[in-house]
Amino acid sequence: MYLCGVKMNTVSGRVVYYLLYSGWYLLSLLPMWFHYLMSDVLYVIIGLVIRYRRRVVDKNLRASFPEMSDEEIVRLRRRFYRFFCDYIAETVKFATMKMDNIKRRMKFHGMERVIEALNEGKSIAMYLGHYGNWEMVTSIRQWLGEMPNGGFGHVYHPLENEVFDRLFLTFRNRMGSQSIAMNDILRWIITQRQGGHPTLVGYISDQVPLWWNIHHWTTFMNQDTPVLTGVERIARRERQAVIYLDIVCVKRGYYEGTIRWITDDASTMPEFAITDEYFRLLETTIRRAPQYWLWSHNRWKRTREEFDRLYEIVNGRVVERKQPLP
Repeated sequence: MYLCGVKMNTVSGRVVYYLLYSGWYLLSLLPMWFHYLMSDVLYVIIGLVIRYRRRVVDKNLRASFPEMSDEEIVRLRRRFYRFFCDYIAETVKFATMKMDNIKRRMKFHGMERVIEALNEGKSIAMYLGHYGNWEMVTSIRQWLGEMPNGGFGHVYHPLENEVFDRLFLTFRNRMGSQSIAMNDILRWIITQRQGGHPTLVGYISDQVPLWWNIHHWTTFMNQDTPVLTGVERIARRERQAVIYLDIVCVKRGYYEGTIRWITDDASTMPEFAITDEYFRLLETTIRRAPQYWLWSHNRWKRTREEFDRLYEIVNGRVVERKQPLP
């Protein structure tokens, strides 16, 4: 895997980057009908031939919907794979999609209250999940009007490959929302606050946390689930408002996101109440149309039993047990 070792600050890295950028850019210029045609072909390859992560998808669906019959699970799995391929096609096209087209395809409702809070100097943490086309959510900056620059971002996990990381950031940041590495987000928020900029930051928080980041468990999709609590901790520390973006797929390639207000001041909420409410809202979204969530992600690979056997929480920190429990 030669590309895995290519560094962005080398000549070979820059050459590879511009070659990949040019290829993606040119492919993106093709009409949307072509991308959906390729999505249909990709569905056959990924969903029926390769059966991409089929075991994980089936395990997640059966545990989340125990009331469904085998036939219903199969139908839902097929709908998921079809949407997953659409997501890939739409993300490729999104790279050069014109702004008026994007605003037709990704609409936001309830932005008046968001704009009002930002104008009052209030910073906002926005939760969302891997639901619908989350890449298009970065266009939310275009719905904020003449707001101060510099205070709008979305948290992401940097890719190990520097070339691909730079490539994805180039296309993601073109909507005016800045990609911020997870480990840098608190520093970025503080810097913006010190500069007098209220912030609106989007967090996709339905990932599985690392063992040492598990501080809370909740019931999500019928399962005991370890959850990330970093967003809540930052919001409480900075006394931010917290919202949830409830996404609906209206039709193929068209989405609408409605702002659900969780709190005006996170510091007034009991510990973990915001996190629990986020997962309650996300579950409502998923159950409404489950095919649009990322079922191929191994979300429940960590169990409470294994955590209790190997780790313990000491003074608010997760540490390995000196002697694992039997």
